[in-house]
Amino acid sequence: MTSERIYVGSYTSQPGGGEGVGFGPLAELGLVATTADPSFLVRSADGRFLYVTNETENGSVSAFAIQPDGGLQPLNTQPTGGDHPCHLDIDPSGRFLLSANYTSGSVAIHPISADGSLGEATQVLQREGTGPNQERQEGPHAHQIAFDPSGTYTLDVDLGSDSVYVNTLTEDGRLEEVDRLHIHPGAGPRHLVFHPSAGAAYVINELDSTLTVCSYADGKLQIVQTASTRPADSPGENFPAELLISADGRFLYGSNRGDNTVAVFAIAADGLSVELVQTIASGGDWPRHLAFSNDGTTLYAANERSSTIATFTRTPTTGTLTPEGDPVTWPKPVCILPV
Repeated sequence: MTSERIYVGSYTSQPGGGEGVGFGPLAELGLVATTADPSFLVRSADGRFLYVTNETENGSVSAFAIQPDGGLQPLNTQPTGGDHPCHLDIDPSGRFLLSANYTSGSVAIHPISADGSLGEATQVLQREGTGPNQERQEGPHAHQIAFDPSGTYTLDVDLGSDSVYVNTLTEDGRLEEVDRLHIHPGAGPRHLVFHPSAGAAYVINELDSTLTVCSYADGKLQIVQTASTRPADSPGENFPAELLISADGRFLYGSNRGDNTVAVFAIAADGLSVELVQTIASGGDWPRHLAFSNDGTTLYAANERSSTIATFTRTPTTGTLTPEGDPVTWPKPVCILPV
């Protein structure tokens, strides 16, 4: 089992949940911060600070200073101006933290001070729109905020309106929309990743178990392929969650909640088409999050409902996964961040 140290965010409010953020080698995890529902974690580029979403009603984001032993010193917490923030990212300049409020369908922007603490929001941008799934798409549901490889454009993914918004981030911390991609109705886009070298991006869709392949250039996304995240005629309900791309741009990895699998896609040389080459059991129930080890040889799967974290060895030439040892127990893991 890998000896790499990781941070783990857990749902604390669920039955059987943890108390906050765990840290350590996978076999020796221990609690390092008590905070409410830290469902997504990011670290500053210099490795000094950790930021977490507190995915609660009247949500918030919290800042921590990372100690030499990996411990976390609380700095401060700021409201996101919305409900249940579930994703966040730091802009390439390191000046702003952006977060996606899922339930209320808005994006919040907070300035980052020199000491790592967060200032009051410079903007809470409310999205609008609905989709055909009346239960899940009755309104906007922001699920991810991310930057393109150049750092020029900011993209927010809205499950509720089947939309990916493309924006620029102003010097004073405000998003200005420059384009919008409409995914097919009822898809429920959740997360996207960019190809590291080709002009391509990939969106995993939660509501119909598909992967959307797009060409990408200068803030413009265009759909070129739609593929299933599961084998044909798979039974039962399924809700994809996380999406990763290998550093060499040859393989994609998506989690299937319901099937409880990790789907592996081979990417064409031009980045503009994919093929499903493997689905493998995720090592538990409801794999919400996936993460690569820092060297890219191991994949972690955080299985929320079974309270297990599984590890897989990744074969670089084929992209396929092989289970590595037994899953480790940790309460309601929903985000893994190797350090």
